[in-house]
Amino acid sequence: MPAVRLTKPWLPLDAARPKLGGQLGVFQLADEDDQILYIGYAGGNSLFGLRSAVAEAASENPGATKVRVEITSAYLSRYRELLMVYKADFKQLPPNNADIKIGTLSPS
Repeated sequence: MPAVRLTKPWLPLDAARPKLGGQLGVFQLADEDDQILYIGYAGGNSLFGLRSAVAEAASENPGATKVRVEITSAYLSRYRELLMVYKADFKQLPPNNADIKIGTLSPS
């Protein structure tokens, strides 16, 4: 069974950004203590896929120093899933996703 949480290793944001391509997918931004600040996605309207979506989100989240990404064409479903898992784990959404309305999930 695939993991519902994003478990890829954190990468330094400044080093990872130039290596990101134009793929569709999801990403998480975190601070130095690996605390997730923002969960986002690069969808069909993202001009340069993950590269531009991460760059834009990083500019709006100045405390972010780390990123991890997952390339997937099911980016919107995966994005919602990651938000619901975070909410199930921490009883709230990440600080910079707090205004989003999302359902609930009970991951094991």
